[in-house]
Amino acid sequence: QVQLVESGGGLVQPGGSLRLSCAASGFTFSNSWMHWLRQAPGKGLEWVSTINTGGGDTRYTSSVKGRFTISRDNAKNTLYLQMSSLKPEDTALYYCAREASGRGRGQGTQVTVSS
Repeated sequence: QVQLVESGGGLVQPGGSLRLSCAASGFTFSNSWMHWLRQAPGKGLEWVSTINTGGGDTRYTSSVKGRFTISRDNAKNTLYLQMSSLKPEDTALYYCAREASGRGRGQGTQVTVSS
């Protein structure tokens, strides 16, 4: 069955960096566009970023453009999100998903940006 397992979250100070990973299994990862989404406390699910199958087409929501970088390693069936210049408003539960709606997403990894 399809499984997506996010990791790499944690507590970081404003201005810091984190790299999230998403280990995928149960489907042909290299044939799937992949997405990162997040949900801040008390708010709805927000799309963050998308990458195409080969990694050459990446897209970002405006609030993270220039600070976050999505990438993938198809040989390792793993999706990444490199986050830098983190802000308190980036605090959220981060999910990876095969659909931009977030349907079928993993369990998420918590990112907390606080001093």
